[in-house]
Amino acid sequence: MIIRNENVFLLQTKNSSYFLQVLPSGHVEHLHYGKSILSRGQYEELLRADKEDKKIVLQMAKAMEIKHRHEGGNMIVYSPDHYPLCLEVMPLEMSSFGKGDIREPLIEVSHADGSLTSDFLFESAEILDDISKLDTLPSSYDDGQELKFNDETIDKAAQLVLTLKDKEYGLRLDLIYKVYPECDTITRTSVLYNDSQEKIVVDRLLSNQLDFQRVGLKLTSFHGRWADEMNMSDSICTAGKVVNEEISAGESGSRSNPFTMISGPDATEEAGDVYGLNLIYSGNHYSALSANGTFLSRFVSGIQPTGFSWTLEAGEKFEAPEAVMTFSDKGFHGMSVRMHDFVRKHIVRGEWRDKERPILINNWEATYFDFDEGKLLRIAKDAAKAGIELFVLDDGWFGKRNDDKAGLGDWTVNTKKLPDGLKGLADKINGLGMSFGLWVEPEMVNEDSDLFRAHPEWAVRIPNRPHSLGRNQMILDFTRKDVQDYIIDAMSKVFSSANISYIKWDMNRVFSDTFSRELPADRMKEFTHRYYLGLYRVMGELTKKFPKILFEGCSSGGNRFDLGILSYFPQIWGSDDTDAVCRMDIQRGYSYGYPVNTFGAHVSACPNHQTLHTVPLETRFSVAAFGCFGYELNLSELSDEQKKQVADQVAFYKEWRKVFQYGDFYRLDKYRFMAVSKDKSLAVALIFQKECRPNDDYLALRTMGLDPDKVYRIANRQVKINIKAFGSLINTMAPIHVKQNGIIHGMIDKFYKMQSEKEEITTTGGVANSCGVRLGPDYGGTGYGEDTRMFRTDDTRLYVIAEVQE
Repeated sequence: MIIRNENVFLLQTKNSSYFLQVLPSGHVEHLHYGKSILSRGQYEELLRADKEDKKIVLQMAKAMEIKHRHEGGNMIVYSPDHYPLCLEVMPLEMSSFGKGDIREPLIEVSHADGSLTSDFLFESAEILDDISKLDTLPSSYDDGQELKFNDETIDKAAQLVLTLKDKEYGLRLDLIYKVYPECDTITRTSVLYNDSQEKIVVDRLLSNQLDFQRVGLKLTSFHGRWADEMNMSDSICTAGKVVNEEISAGESGSRSNPFTMISGPDATEEAGDVYGLNLIYSGNHYSALSANGTFLSRFVSGIQPTGFSWTLEAGEKFEAPEAVMTFSDKGFHGMSVRMHDFVRKHIVRGEWRDKERPILINNWEATYFDFDEGKLLRIAKDAAKAGIELFVLDDGWFGKRNDDKAGLGDWTVNTKKLPDGLKGLADKINGLGMSFGLWVEPEMVNEDSDLFRAHPEWAVRIPNRPHSLGRNQMILDFTRKDVQDYIIDAMSKVFSSANISYIKWDMNRVFSDTFSRELPADRMKEFTHRYYLGLYRVMGELTKKFPKILFEGCSSGGNRFDLGILSYFPQIWGSDDTDAVCRMDIQRGYSYGYPVNTFGAHVSACPNHQTLHTVPLETRFSVAAFGCFGYELNLSELSDEQKKQVADQVAFYKEWRKVFQYGDFYRLDKYRFMAVSKDKSLAVALIFQKECRPNDDYLALRTMGLDPDKVYRIANRQVKINIKAFGSLINTMAPIHVKQNGIIHGMIDKFYKMQSEKEEITTTGGVANSCGVRLGPDYGGTGYGEDTRMFRTDDTRLYVIAEVQE
């Protein structure tokens, strides 16, 4: 809902308010963003009232506006006509460079006369019932559903366009706000129009500016590196500036994800004011929280200004990426649920948006480049027996691709490995009852490839200069339309050559030596943004042409995990690190801003290929289940016992898949997750044992999100326990001495498996949420019975929770 009274505007969601007004000077003052300033009754009354008669909104603005009486010492007065207005102490919707607001600006322009000063003032406003999209970039959309209050239907989403003008230079700036009431989310972006007769250079055009009338806020950002993504970092900003950015990698980045949070320093999972902030963009990004000496804070975000500029000719426009904001006064969890709902319904799109993701097997860590059709089919047959639904062929199926030094760019089948081609293999996989998927890396080229030999000018490199490689490969110049057209054509031929149901789209290096032969020297700073305009065109064309294919993005794992990619591909590979313990941290990091059904998570072999760490198969399953679930190991080489475990895991996941993928996600603590269905009738919880200690058998499960008035049955997932796990302790029960790992030990283990403890507790959601339920004892060094939990370091337990029908 968007309400206007004179030049006061209220952007209202179910539980939050965004409030602004136009000052007599023409500047747009930011009054409030956060907890709703309306009571529930006022909100519903405004929904029914005439939108032109909103006196309550005007009254609220008068109470909240900044009141100046005197010029601030050592400050710039904006204009004698508006004395004593000093922009430095004003919370503003946008700030330009050069008129006295010495804080971080939203926009910087180099004018034809050399001036850097801009002065954008309010010109007009338009409220639209329909959500528009950007012309050049992916953006959020309205899914067409309606919101009801007391059986009255209202429009679910709305859009506000504030038009500001710099009359001295003939420039026009649109600030575009979209309001999604049902998920308490607001987006905004900036579009600059050059209405003058001269070209200008845009040095900076950010997407979001959010001013706070306090300092000491906490900025939470997520950092890391390849195979160690999404580590949470907290910085309290009482003065100066805290920055989260990707400067030159050319991707949204594993080093710094574009998702951030702003909160009070004491906010918790369940309490406190928390803002979630993101960017619908895949290139270099910039966000910063600053605080000045007048006790104001400012958050800005958008395209990274370093290394960027854009020449805007007369009559042209430039669109900044769309920024996303959500707010909750119910802590980090409250914010996460709203952001998850927004991403699921207004970012992810297409046939797979609301579909449960299939369970897959990927051959990469099983075979790497060393495979033939026979080896693949052996894995596939075991996967089919286990109930796995999708077989994915990874790197190495094309060109002369026997290692990572050759073949990228040559998208024709290597018939030495696959004599019957992709179609032959896909038909055999389909015959086993599974779908077939394929890995591609369309943005890359090896020097040792037919494509590079035919078109060396298509590779991103500086002519006549040494160039850098990453994973022995170079990037194709997606700023060029001929390159885009080639990739669209080449991938279309591949995707239509067989019954392909899934595509993993990889991108295994960051940018360096950025240069395009088609860009003039004075526009080379446009390269990275133009690259993504080209990439989005390619992705858009292919996803429209192949709407039934499930696309998964990947960039050395999570190096390009962002809302721009999710606007085309419904899911992204979370990390090349498949170690379950590491994945607990990585997936927890993602969970703050991204829903579980957007990141891939696989069970892999042990010792793990990235860490050499060994954890139980059940632990690997339990962690991967909180993601788009699959396997990445050689099933053919598992023991019969392990194959039975895999089949049991697959059956369990299918039964609870909808809760895992579409339930509300809760972080119970650092090593405990929980997913609760939207109707609160079903839930799954995970407890991970980080470190086992002796003589410590206490364990309780305190839930979140259950309906306090409902009665639930809580039960653990029971698994078989290998006798060998007890080592020589078997001799405390055996009538004869059994040598550890000896023949007799092996025979006992082969024919006898112990069942894990059984928990069955019936209680109300109120008790489980408030107090938690006490579980049976762990093995603590003395005594063991059928109800004793064997809970070693790196063990997990899954608990299923179902409403008891009266």
